[in-house]
Amino acid sequence: MNDRLLIGIFFGAAIAGYLFSDVSLRLCALLQQSGYSARRFFKWYFGKGNIQRKRLSLLSLSLALLLALFGVCFSFLGYVWANTVSIAPFVGILVLYLWSEKKYALKVRPKPSARVIRLAVMHYFLMFALCVGLGFGLAYASLAVNETWFYLLRFVPFAILPMLLPFTLCGACILMCAYEIPHNRRFVKRAKRALAESKCVKVGITGSFGKTSVKHYAAAMLSEKFSVIATPASYNTPMGVAKTVKELGTDCDIFLAEMGARHAGDIAELCDLVQPEYGIITGICPQHIETFGSIEAIKKEKGVLAARTKKVVLGKSAEVPCDHALCEGRDFAAENVELTAEGTQFDLRLGSARVHISTRLLGRHAAEDITLAGALCSLLGMSLEEIASVANKLDPVPHRLQLIKSNGLNILDDSYNSNIEGAKNAAETLRLFSGKQYVVTPGLVELGALEEAKNQELGAALVGLEVVLVGETLVQPVRRGYMEAGGDEIRIRIVPTLQKAQEILAAELSEGDSVLFLNDLPDIYT
Repeated sequence: MNDRLLIGIFFGAAIAGYLFSDVSLRLCALLQQSGYSARRFFKWYFGKGNIQRKRLSLLSLSLALLLALFGVCFSFLGYVWANTVSIAPFVGILVLYLWSEKKYALKVRPKPSARVIRLAVMHYFLMFALCVGLGFGLAYASLAVNETWFYLLRFVPFAILPMLLPFTLCGACILMCAYEIPHNRRFVKRAKRALAESKCVKVGITGSFGKTSVKHYAAAMLSEKFSVIATPASYNTPMGVAKTVKELGTDCDIFLAEMGARHAGDIAELCDLVQPEYGIITGICPQHIETFGSIEAIKKEKGVLAARTKKVVLGKSAEVPCDHALCEGRDFAAENVELTAEGTQFDLRLGSARVHISTRLLGRHAAEDITLAGALCSLLGMSLEEIASVANKLDPVPHRLQLIKSNGLNILDDSYNSNIEGAKNAAETLRLFSGKQYVVTPGLVELGALEEAKNQELGAALVGLEVVLVGETLVQPVRRGYMEAGGDEIRIRIVPTLQKAQEILAAELSEGDSVLFLNDLPDIYT
């Protein structure tokens, strides 16, 4: 094997590795959405009708046909030049594929975190090594076979690489675990030490729903009197909490940590990190029953926070084992709740004291979330008047029944809602608006064996509204529940994508109408 061939193989592998790595960037973002879990990622990838799998299969087929076609058509130039000419369609079809990817923008934009960058770099080197190995293997095979047709078609096996990208990407992720796992442990350990040394009061907030909203409201209320740091957005994992701890200063009075859980032991791990003195458990529902297995397992997991705190505030449906006095009495409530299209009014009761709250937040659950946040604030030393003054001025949390007025339309963005009770509340709120009332939803996920029943329950709750169902996997149970509850068949439609749903809305909505976007699923569910 001469030097020119060696240089050609390495140079070609570098280009091919770069292009295939570029093709896999979309998959990289979806692996990030999967929490870097190969199991979750492959469940999405091998799901029924997965468009990404179809596109990669079509890319492989196109590459194979073009490489073979150009190799044969230009055989009169000799196999060396025929191979060289066939590089043009190889590069061209990959570039065309990358350009076409822009039409399929991800709903959840990839976060340019250090980890995902490291993963992309590792995957490039893995693809480069694979291309080098394949190049050398085919070169030696050509010498061994020594047939003209083999020389002409020796690049065709590279066409299989697009179909291998999900596997090579997960392989790169597994290789990176040798660095990521100890790195993350050190990062979390430093955060744990910083929290232990801080004199601030630590609060843990968990539950099957409403965690982010309650945290947001509690932070706003407490900030009137204290210096407060809260985990941003939906940061509710050890790494998410640890990243927030970097902002922890000596002047912090209260640290609010949202605590999520998909598996048994997650809350204990977060409690070990935060060491919360106070807690809120918003409520329990079948969300994430897919990974927990039963509602009892969810209650047990969320109940860990109650066992690890001095005092804990429990929502109505937070039936967890608890010996704290506040758990037993639940001496707080949202009473006389009145819902309108302009906001929510209710009486906030803490013990025997009451105050009237008038907020522009929408939905019955807004009153419950404010009450939970108010109960915590009361435990931490705020008066009812101080709590009420902030509650009346609260801003909605983005994507959680957030009202957006646009071109005379009322848009209810409840795209981060993924539980049945919240969905019912959102539908109830939509009915408060005048004009035509539309719901756009793909259904509810992560409900395990209850997924079909709960989606049927969702469908029944939507009777009387104009319903546009998006996708394939969950919409049939929603439609079935809608029809069985007496819904009108002409008022419920199924479309394959959110873009198609938006086209329907653009054609049918007029000034004064309202639309609810309910649970806009991340890409790994669609």
